[in-house]
Amino acid sequence: MTTADEFTPRGWSRRPLRELCASIQVGPAQRAEDKDRARANGGVPLVLPRDLRGHRITTEESAAVPAIPWERARALGKYELAEGDILLTRTGTVGRCALVTGEHVGRLFHPNLVRLRLPGTGPVTAAYLAAFLSAAAAQDWIRSRTARAVIPSLSIRTLGELPVLLPPATEQAAIGATLAALDDKIQAYTELARATSDYRSALADALTNGVLSAKE
Repeated sequence: MTTADEFTPRGWSRRPLRELCASIQVGPAQRAEDKDRARANGGVPLVLPRDLRGHRITTEESAAVPAIPWERARALGKYELAEGDILLTRTGTVGRCALVTGEHVGRLFHPNLVRLRLPGTGPVTAAYLAAFLSAAAAQDWIRSRTARAVIPSLSIRTLGELPVLLPPATEQAAIGATLAALDDKIQAYTELARATSDYRSALADALTNGVLSAKE
């Protein structure tokens, strides 16, 4: 008997994640001297697990973004992000993912993140894979295999076994484009809400200390 999880639509296929990726890479280990260092101090920006929101990378104020010193970053070239990479949290709140866009190319990523990099050509597109990883079936699979520990974690080996459901190329393109467009809208609305919240705070200060009058 075929279960819902095992059902494969006609013309679709399943492949383990490891067969689709050119590499599945954990971020470089942090050094004590790297902690509390920000982009304002100089260096290559570092993407943190908390930055993965709404299937995109959303960082805080630019100057406050953590960074790796230039001299050490030069030896970490293999950890630089490229457009089309996918980041996924592997500890804590496991499974949150984000597609890397041009804005974050060249940045490094935290050791609690894993980077999925696809080959130049292959059976899956980055936009579709990011969409698949964010869907309920993949998220349930990841959660069910997360190590039962004080801090939940997922090994690269286990992640590589994730069965990815692959539609034909045209369907992948349509799925990826549709969900990516929605993710872009979510990010735009999120940034608008944050800017409006900041404005509201500044306005409240000005109104309640007499700098501005609500009657003006």
